[in-house]
Amino acid sequence: MPTPKKGARLGGSAKQQAHLLSNLAKSLFEHGAIKTTDAKAKMLRPYAEKLITKAKGGTLADRRAVLKVLPHKETVAYLFDELAPKFEGREGGYTRTIKLENRTGDNAPMSQISLVTEETVSTEATRATRVAASKEAEEAKAEEPKAEEAEEAQAEDTAVEETVEESKEEEK
Repeated sequence: MPTPKKGARLGGSAKQQAHLLSNLAKSLFEHGAIKTTDAKAKMLRPYAEKLITKAKGGTLADRRAVLKVLPHKETVAYLFDELAPKFEGREGGYTRTIKLENRTGDNAPMSQISLVTEETVSTEATRATRVAASKEAEEAKAEEPKAEEAEEAQAEDTAVEETVEESKEEEK
């Protein structure tokens, strides 16, 4: 028999915790952001990120593995077809947790967990440097033919000048 997980569970049993995480992940993928307690947000984050990583793979086996833990066909289809392509350039860190004020009533610490779909500053900076480098390369390629044309024009001018000088010498 496997040893039970140490510490308190979300809900009562392991099965309840699995269902709770599944429903939280479903809500997160459908709405993009959800407000929940800190404990649930901390447990949801790695759970959701693993599902997104599998969705980025996109194989049939990955889809079946995600359907096994997240039995909501529409949500899984949305995850694979629309959300996964948004995270193609990102290696991890698909979610963000922001602490909120405590909940009125029981004073439970609350958090908002949301999907990070926008570009980060570092990826925008690397993209900007790549764009600048490609523009410089294009300008260099554009200047090369101009330089060659200028050299050819100079060579033609010198050839014309030499023939003019030779014809003047012949006339003398």
